[in-house]
Amino acid sequence: MKTKALLLSSLLLLSHADLAFSKAPSLDAKDIEIAEQLREEALKTSKGYEIVESLTTEVGPRMAGTPGDAAAVKWGEAKLKELGFDKVWKEPVTFPTWKRGVETAEVISPFPQPLVITALGFSDGTAPEGLTAEIRAYNTLDDLKKAPEGDAEGKIVFIKYKMEKARDGSGYGPAVSARGSGAVEAAKKGAVGILIRSIGTDSHRMAHTGMMRYAEGVKRIPAAALSSPDADLLENMLKREKPITVKMTLGSFNAGEYTSHNVIGEITGSERPEEYVIIGGHLDSWDLGTGALDDGAGIAITTAAAELIARLPQRPKRSIRVIMFANEEQGLVGARAYAEAHKGELANIITGAESDFGAGPIWRIDSRVNPDALPIAKKIAELMEPLGITYGNNRAGGGPDLIPLRQMGISVFSLRQDGTDYFDYHHTPDDTLDKINKEHLDQNTAAYVVLAYLAAQMDGDFGTKVE
Repeated sequence: MKTKALLLSSLLLLSHADLAFSKAPSLDAKDIEIAEQLREEALKTSKGYEIVESLTTEVGPRMAGTPGDAAAVKWGEAKLKELGFDKVWKEPVTFPTWKRGVETAEVISPFPQPLVITALGFSDGTAPEGLTAEIRAYNTLDDLKKAPEGDAEGKIVFIKYKMEKARDGSGYGPAVSARGSGAVEAAKKGAVGILIRSIGTDSHRMAHTGMMRYAEGVKRIPAAALSSPDADLLENMLKREKPITVKMTLGSFNAGEYTSHNVIGEITGSERPEEYVIIGGHLDSWDLGTGALDDGAGIAITTAAAELIARLPQRPKRSIRVIMFANEEQGLVGARAYAEAHKGELANIITGAESDFGAGPIWRIDSRVNPDALPIAKKIAELMEPLGITYGNNRAGGGPDLIPLRQMGISVFSLRQDGTDYFDYHHTPDDTLDKINKEHLDQNTAAYVVLAYLAAQMDGDFGTKVE
């Protein structure tokens, strides 16, 4: 009797093992062949470049809450329909808005000269006559935090920290904190305003904008970024050990609420249409340039990839959604709205990947999948090797707009672009179409088409990874 029970137990275990094995993710040889063909076709198309050229020419700057934003939404809907997506729709996203206004600065003494600045997003303005005060300089945000109470009383704080170039953009994190919370920390020390060296890696005389935040209970002071050459100029003046007085004038102000939209296009799956793969980028941009790199390129790459798949004689098994997210720049607003609206269908989201790091060539692919799906992730990477792409690790972030969904547990991939020069143009007037290399854009499209198609076709899924 005991022997029979053990035998039955063993058979059950084997049965479960067979079942688990049968459910392990897999790819069909024919699907791999089609993915290779799509990859090669992507390298010959200029569809991505046509899309970003259209967006930057016909819409241009599209800061959240502006007429350019509305024009971009209209453009996105029309473009997805024109390209033959099976379904196109939009979902509302509501948020407060901000207007830039005048922005000027100058050294009053001891060496009068003009300075190039730009207001940081959601900064309060100055009085109409401007703000004039002596400069108090700090090397880093941490130095400001560690300064004694009242150290910047009545002064305009100047943070000198210079961002370092890096292929993976890793210099951004240590620098951007000064933009985000510099005004709060400066106000705590008694400052009346703040200037930061632009969060960028260029030497051009133009300033980089971007979001800043105020804190409840801390005085709100005007905040602006200073072009890198003008930051150097102030540093040289400081070496003379004379008090430096600067006047800055900002006309920025908060405006009312606005409703924009996430724009979504779907290639509907032939067998499991309720399951889907997300690719996309953010449709908004800052107002200084035409948003070619940030993030017109991402919109173009992912839309072109899905359009290639739509040309196939048969739709993939699962759906592919291109999401043009609203208002990423001011706090992932569209991303959070999408995650909230679709949190009931997380199990149907097979994976996601966002392109939001310019248009440099992809050099590495990272995954965030369950261990039993790693062989599939690595097989996808293998099919990208002819593009100069290698597999990295299983700690992908997926892109900014996928953070809310990733935190809810969905699988994501990161197709890492070469961002060595990305922060030369980031959030500046120089973010324009001429910075995009067509061949690099096609290589990006080729990588995304491989990922999107195979994720839509694979048997099994990537599972979830809880943060």
